[in-house]
Formats: sequence, C-alpha cells, structure tokens
Amino acid sequence: MGLHLHILLLQCLISTFVLNAFAFSDETVDKLLPVKSDGYCSRILRAQGTRREGFNEFRLRVEGDPELYSPGTTYRVTLYASSPSYFRGFTLIALKEGKEGDNDEDYAGNFEIIDEEDTQFMTNCPPAVTESTPRRRTRIQVFWTAPPSGAGCVILKASIVQKRIIYFQDEGSLTKRMCEKEPLSEGATERPIIDCCACGTAKYRMTFYGNWSEKVHPKDYPRRANHWSAIIGASHSKDYVLWEYGDYASEGVKQVAEFGSPVKMEEEIRQKGDDVLTVIKAKAQWPAWQPLNVRSAPSAEFSVDRTRHLMSFFTMLGPSPDWNVGLSAEDLCTKECGWAQKVVQDLIPWDAGTDSGVTYESPNKATIPPEKIRPLTSLDHPQSPFYDPEGGPITAVARVVIERIARKGEQCNIVPDTVDDIVADLAQEDKDEDDTPETCIYSNWSPWSACSSSTCDKGKRMRQRMLKAQLDLSVPCPHTQDFEPCMGPGCRDEVDASTCMVSEWITWSPCSVSCGMGMRSRERYVKQFPEDGSICQLPTEENEKCIVNEDCSPSSCLMTEWAEWEDCSATCGMGMKKRQRMVKMPPSDGTMCKTDLTDVEKCMMPECHTIPCLLSPWSEWSDCSVTCGKGMRTRQRMLKSPVELGECNEELEQVEKCMLPECPTDCMVSEWSEWSECNKSCGKGHVIRTRMIKLEPQFGGEPCPETVQRKKCKIRKCNRGSSDEKRRRKEAHEKRRSKQTREEPQDEQHPGCKMRPWSVWTDCTKLCGGGIQERFMMVKRRFRNAQFTSCKDKKEIRACNVNPC
Repeated sequence: MGLHLHILLLQCLISTFVLNAFAFSDETVDKLLPVKSDGYCSRILRAQGTRREGFNEFRLRVEGDPELYSPGTTYRVTLYASSPSYFRGFTLIALKEGKEGDNDEDYAGNFEIIDEEDTQFMTNCPPAVTESTPRRRTRIQVFWTAPPSGAGCVILKASIVQKRIIYFQDEGSLTKRMCEKEPLSEGATERPIIDCCACGTAKYRMTFYGNWSEKVHPKDYPRRANHWSAIIGASHSKDYVLWEYGDYASEGVKQVAEFGSPVKMEEEIRQKGDDVLTVIKAKAQWPAWQPLNVRSAPSAEFSVDRTRHLMSFFTMLGPSPDWNVGLSAEDLCTKECGWAQKVVQDLIPWDAGTDSGVTYESPNKATIPPEKIRPLTSLDHPQSPFYDPEGGPITAVARVVIERIARKGEQCNIVPDTVDDIVADLAQEDKDEDDTPETCIYSNWSPWSACSSSTCDKGKRMRQRMLKAQLDLSVPCPHTQDFEPCMGPGCRDEVDASTCMVSEWITWSPCSVSCGMGMRSRERYVKQFPEDGSICQLPTEENEKCIVNEDCSPSSCLMTEWAEWEDCSATCGMGMKKRQRMVKMPPSDGTMCKTDLTDVEKCMMPECHTIPCLLSPWSEWSDCSVTCGKGMRTRQRMLKSPVELGECNEELEQVEKCMLPECPTDCMVSEWSEWSECNKSCGKGHVIRTRMIKLEPQFGGEPCPETVQRKKCKIRKCNRGSSDEKRRRKEAHEKRRSKQTREEPQDEQHPGCKMRPWSVWTDCTKLCGGGIQERFMMVKRRFRNAQFTSCKDKKEIRACNVNPC
C-alpha cells in the first residue's frame, strides 16, 4: 500500500512539473510575441527575450569561423556557454537574410542531428533544432548543410533558455551571418564552370613548402617516421577530376593516401589520354621538415593550354591513416584570357575517407563503406592531433607556390603584360632550359666554394667545370661557371661537436610480400661518431610500407619486384640505365598485362680523364659458350667519335663468366683390386675383389656399377677318417638328432637343425684400398631326419675400407 502511494505521488510531481513547464513556455513566449503570428516558426524568430549584461557568455560558432559558405558544403555548428555558465534549453534556426520565416522558402539549408540525446527537430517548427530534454548543459553540436547556389546570405540564430531568461539576438555572439562564396573563389576544390579563352601555352613551376613540424604542430608529432610522400598530379581538362571534396577516392587516391605509393595514381592519370597534358611528379621528403638552407623544397614543372588549363596534385603526410594535402582543379586561366602569373595557397589536411584512424599512427582500419573526401577539422575527434575544443581553424601544414616561368605561342590576353613580366618569363625559361649540346663534353661540377658573405647578409658562392672536348666547333659550348645565392655560416645550423656523420642509405630491401601491402627496410651506418663522445641520435634504419601488385584479385596481373639497375650505358658523364621486372602470373581472364616491364632513368658516371670517346650503348650479352655448367659470354659496343680526336682507350668488348644448369656427371670408380685369398683351406670356397667409388653420380649422370665381385675357388680335397670311425660318428650323430627332434622344435629357416646366432664381423683384411670382412653362423644341433644340404654352417662376406690409400 505504501509503495502504491509513493508511485501516485511521483506521478503527480511529474505531471505538475510538465504542466508548469508548458505554462512557463507559453507564458514567456506570449509575453514576447508581437501581434503578428502566422506560425510557430515565425513566432520564435520574432521573439525578443529578457536581456541582461554579460550575455556574451553564450556563443554560436560555425567551425572555422568562415565568412563565406560553399553551396552544398556541410559545416559543424556549435552552441556553447563559457564556464561557469550553462543553459537548459535552446533553439537554433537558419534563415535567408531579409526573410521573416513565414514561408518554407525563407529557410536556408538543412540541419542534421549529431546526438539524439541532446538535440532534436522542433515539433511545431521542423526547420529548427531544440533540446531533447531540459537539463543543464554547456555545449551542443549539429551539422548544417549550406543551401544550393543562389540562396545569398544566410543568418544562423540561436536562443538560450536559462531558468526563466531567454537570450535571443539579431546580432552579436548568438547570431552568425555568412554569404555565398562566389564561384571559383577557392579554386582548389571547385570545378570551373567557364571555358578558358587564353591562347598559346604556359609553363609553370610548382614548389611545395612543407610546414608540418613538431614546432608548429606539437601534439603527438611522430618524430621517427614523419615524411611527405612523393607528389603526384597533372595538368588536365575540366572533364577529368583527380580528387575533390564531396567525391569518393579512386583506387589511385587510396594508394597514395594510405601507403604513399603514387604508382596506381600515375597509371590512372596516364589512362586519361588527351584529358591530361602533363604528369606532375616530385620526390618524397624524409623527414617532413628541414630548413631550406639544408634541403631545397621539392618542385616540378608542368604546362597548360586552352583545354587543359586546370592543375591538381596531392601528397600524403605520413605516418597517417589517410591524410593528404593538395590542390584540386586549380584554374590557371584568367578571365582576361591570359595565364595567371602566380598562385599561392596554404594547405590544410584532408581525409580520403578510406581509413577510420584518428591519430597519426592509428592501426589500419578500413572505412566500410568508404566515405567522401572531406577536409579535416579541429573538432573531428578529441584524440586527433588537430583537435581544438573551441573549433578554431587548423594551422596550415604546407604552402604551395605556382609561378609562371614561360609562355609559348601567340597570346591573346585582354590586359597586356608589363615589360617586366615578359622579360621575367624569357629569362626564367632560358635559365631553366638545359642548353648543353651533346657535342660539348664537360667534367663534373666542382664542389661549391665558400660563401662570399661571412654574415647573415646575402652573398654568392661559385662552382666550376672544365670543357674537355668540343666535338663540333660550329656549335658553341655554354658557360663553365655557376653561381647561387648564399648566407654566411652564422645563419645556418652549424655542425657542432655532438654531430655524427652517417653514410648514404643502402638500397631498400625487397618487399615482405609478393602481392598487396608489406614492409621494406633500409639501413645506413655511422661513418664518424660525435667528437664529444655522445651517442649518435640519427636513425640508422628505416621501415616503410610497400606495395607489390596493388590488385591481388584473380584477374590481376602479378609482377615480380624490380630487379637491380643495370650498368650505366656510359662509362663517363651522363648515360642511361634501366631495370626490369617479369610477369609472375598473367590475368586469369586471358587479357594482356598493361604494366610496364622496363624502367629507364638517367645516370651520371665519373668524369672522363682522357679525350672523351663517344660510344654506342653496350649490346646485349651473347649466349653462354657452353650448354651446361660454367662458361663465358661477351658483349660489344662501337666507337662513334671521329678518329681525328685521338686514340680511344675505352674497352669495346667485355667478357664475363656465365653459369647454366650443371652438366650431368657420371659415376667414377677405381680399377679392380687383386683377387683375395680363398676363404677355405681345403675343399670348395670363393675369392673376391673390390673397387672404390671416386665420384658419386650428379645431376642425372650414370649410376655406379658393382663394386664387389666373387668367384669360386678350390684348393684341395679335405682328408676324411676310416670307414669304421665314420660309421660310429654317423650313428652317434643320428641318435643325438633323433633325440633332439623329439625334445626341441626345429628352426623354421633351417629345417632339421638348430643354428647358433651370427658371429660378429671379423676385422677388415686391409686398412685401405679395399678389404673383406666375414661372419659365421654355425650349426648347433642337427636332427636325425635332417639332410646335410639343408643343415650346414653359414658364412657371409662383405667389402670394407674401400677408400683409397
């Protein structure tokens, strides 16, 4: 009975609380409402609650604090109270600027609930978001997707309920105004909607300046393996997209984003044919950041024309789950039908949507199904290295500078370039072109001289090379000196007593797998330890992910790893070298492998010390001189330079050993030994002879013949006793045999008799050169009914010590 009363009392209290809450809401809102009331949404929008000083303790914030919004882009919206303030309820709504909210068309974009325990859509006003249950809270978050293009400026408004006070503002910290971004204002992520009207072509240099370092991004910075992967990109038409926000990552993008491998991405780019003008590539950077006076920033050159006037690239920051930076569809064609002089963009990382990790070194965890590419934000996850509870913008991790260095063909830009622009283009192009003719043979460049400045002022340093031969006097040879700017030694990191010197990295080991993702490593050694006796802090071992045959499906083409590089085609100066790989397994569907089997790159040999010889590349190696086993093979090259230049001392033919499968080797035996002595001193016996095995048969050779031969021998007849004695012995023997037959079972292997066990082998008759050993089995008892032929002493002989003396 008592329990029942408690339950009734609790129900009454709850009912009273709910009725009071509704009464409070209606009373408060009615006090705030003007006469006009076309609907609940419009009543909320026109409400002006009680205000008091200090209302800035509540704030409405859009992630990144943008002034402009991109149509269709999703933003994180946060409503929070500064400590120690709090709020119990709220209302959040987005309205087109200048609209009253009387019609559905007045509302802008769409909200998306993140946490249903905190937020819900308002029942009487579906475009608005409110609390799920009244309680003390300091923060709520929702997603807001911007409206389509053409909506104009948008006002996001919030109201706060704290006890009986409602804070609601048309301006200030609870109102956020954003206007629509003009098309192409970002360029990096939006595809152009206009065609290019520029003429001719333009050549650009892209320089990538990484700013991802422990100093700038200290949280959880990976000290050991931080790096930028190889840069991959292209200049292309508007019909091709390498990557863009809101789209899914291709397999090539995934391979770069997760493993830093540009191979698949480059394959995808080259398959686009005429939609691509230039493939953009630059080497990886280990570590991710170093001062520019220690390591120059990576760069790459590319061209654009009227149809392929967009530029895209990206690179992975590693280690990371699938994070990258880059530009997407950057338009280098101007509205004035010219080519952009310079583009500078700060870059923040973006997520490829293929891995769900939240930290730099999170374990691999595939995102299933894949998500769309999106920029990382400071509110993604508390464990994220870029996390900021206030939702501030992420500090840029890199900057890219794109500079025009040349133009070709007739130009049609409406606004003419200045004389300085034209001269800069021509001068830069002349400087960057390699104008060294093949007929000019130089030594290698000397080391750089000391800087002309000993302070932090800019100076110059010089290097030289020597013109060793001019094969064609009608073709002039360019300069033999080169200069570059520098600063004094006090302006760069000095090598102190705690510095250690290490060797170059040794070649990467083979990948740990034959298909898919594995690991490979490389090493280097310490050449000089620190003078102060401290421990060398530089790593001597590196590990990285590697990809072999990215596609491991049954229909894929499995390849071997690349072989070692072949020798350079030149013995001095510049040449070419190549490496090859083979098809391990063709596709099961019968198609041809489209993967390159040969890779070629330039190589530089030591300087030539005599009058240079122009030589043809080495021919292929000849067939081995034998059909099996060890032989020799040769290759040749021809002298191409004129005889007038003098004698050429370079070799024109090379010979090297070659090895084919081993030849079959037959068994080899020695000569027969002499016949041994007869094994009996009288009567019938036998003699043996032996020979040794000198070489066992190998690789399918003839087997060994017999090594022991035996033949009969007869010395003389054995003497026998008198007939009476013989008869007595025979009768006594038969009595014993008859008695034994009755008392003992017969031996199954020797019927009619019982045999003693075999004796041990006698000593070998020779220590080497082939001898014999013997053992005996003697008759222990012969029964009366036994026949002599079936019951007699046994003897065995075998060869021994067949090794040569």
